[in-house]
Amino acid sequence: MLKEIAPHLAGVGVLVSPSTAYQYFVQAATAAVALPMEVVPSRVENAADIERAIESFARRPNGGLLLPPDSLTVVHRDLVIMLAARHRLPAVYGFRVFVTDGGLMSYGIDPVGMYRQSASYVDRILRGANPTDLPVEAPTKYQTVLNLKTAKALGLDVPPSLMVRADEMIE
Repeated sequence: MLKEIAPHLAGVGVLVSPSTAYQYFVQAATAAVALPMEVVPSRVENAADIERAIESFARRPNGGLLLPPDSLTVVHRDLVIMLAARHRLPAVYGFRVFVTDGGLMSYGIDPVGMYRQSASYVDRILRGANPTDLPVEAPTKYQTVLNLKTAKALGLDVPPSLMVRADEMIE
């Protein structure tokens, strides 16, 4: 999606915290081979690391950001969004709240769907099911949210194919 909205991208910085599964970086690097695009991981543990990582990546031409779903970046989302805007870096986030707060776009689980799945588990347990006997279920619905105002501020044209796939567009 990031390459669709910003076809000029040559690289993407991935902020990886200790609590973020390394698999996000591996999956991004695997996908980037087909694009082709360089994926640069940056280990972050606090706000200063986030600022350092984004400032460092912003010095590279034609870059963007990928922020996997992580509590560290959610806590510091105002900083992340501000730095991405200041350096004109298109970014895709793991949570919708980034987009409602001014970020470009998100792709992640549908929290309402996850709560419904959780309610089903709780219901089965309250009816006597043993939690260890219940299957592990992965999310079944993901949502894409676009902030058209931010896209315009970054000078990006949102392609119709991305608009059609978006579950929500914020103007």
